[in-house]
Amino acid sequence: MEQTFGEFLVSNLTEFWHFTGFYNATFPHFVMLAVGLFFIWLAIKKNFEPMLLVPIGFGILIGNIPFNTEAGLEIGIYEQGSVLNILYNGVSAGWYPPLIFLGIGAMTDFSALIANPKLMLIGAAAQFGIFGAYMVALAIGFAPDQAGAIAIIGGADGPTAIFLSSKLAPNLMGAIAVSAYSYMALVPVIQPPIMRLFTTKNERLIKMKPARAVSQNEKIIFPIVGLLLTCFVVPTGLPLLGMLFFGNLLRECGVTTRLAKTASNALTDIVTILLGMTVGASTQATTFLTKDTIFIFFLGFMAFIIASASGVLFVKFFNLFLRKDQKINPLIGNAGVSAVPMSARISNNLGLEYDPSNYLLMHAMGPNVAGVIGSAVAAGVLLGFLA
Repeated sequence: MEQTFGEFLVSNLTEFWHFTGFYNATFPHFVMLAVGLFFIWLAIKKNFEPMLLVPIGFGILIGNIPFNTEAGLEIGIYEQGSVLNILYNGVSAGWYPPLIFLGIGAMTDFSALIANPKLMLIGAAAQFGIFGAYMVALAIGFAPDQAGAIAIIGGADGPTAIFLSSKLAPNLMGAIAVSAYSYMALVPVIQPPIMRLFTTKNERLIKMKPARAVSQNEKIIFPIVGLLLTCFVVPTGLPLLGMLFFGNLLRECGVTTRLAKTASNALTDIVTILLGMTVGASTQATTFLTKDTIFIFFLGFMAFIIASASGVLFVKFFNLFLRKDQKINPLIGNAGVSAVPMSARISNNLGLEYDPSNYLLMHAMGPNVAGVIGSAVAAGVLLGFLA
């Protein structure tokens, strides 16, 4: 029997309705859309890491527009052949993080660390957060590879977290990446109470001696020696550490200024946009809102707390062995995490709060850049043992 025009119209409208987001939406979709809007609000209104949270927040909106997954439309981030899936390969295959590290190296001045190498120990101490969270994750039932991927959140380094989780626990990568970037953005909220809790007023007033001048030759030699020392010990950290030190050599050698500017500006901006958007889009409600995600956010928060506290407490312990004129202000201990340069700014701001003439930024940059190296080394260690 032939359809009447009215029946034909109703049939087509019904079919169209079944393709719409309104028909396919579920409550978890709206929860994730609210999360995406919250991230955008934090970035715009609170200025919490807008370069990260705006792409991630909007990516969450993109990834949680409901559609009929059985229609073979090839529009979702997990549908093979879709544009979003192709862009997401940079995350899932681990292409984007080394490129970000290239840019970080090209924009980072390691002078504070070269001038005072013992600050490297603070960056190393802050990595206790990673290994502490790893043991707790094992204790609550995560597999060793999953526990390692979750624990790296304690390094407060989003690209490193993405790189390691793409290798060890791809199914948890969305939750791990969002957790890592969330805590990076919340550094100004999380760290100051920890720093106040573990320091006395007298310790916060410690004035450190100005760092010595670092020669251009030292700056050129550092990335070469740094690469050889770290990667001979932890070859599995080569993709991240190799690109970090390569970018820094481009910056410091004096003959590749154009390349350094491209790596630190245009390239980093492009990769940050793609990385943030695709990481956000990977948080589809059907795969993101699980019990494991809650545990991951809890473990990540705990790892970040331990890492920040470990850096501060290590400085207090280290000061027991230093002469009075060589004491280190414990307020720079929080900068041992890899949130560059946000955590160093927190050290400086808190120092100025207690003494308006006590500028700690350049001193804090030493453990801060050491934390970048330390988190990459820690990721290499975990990858070497768990892959």
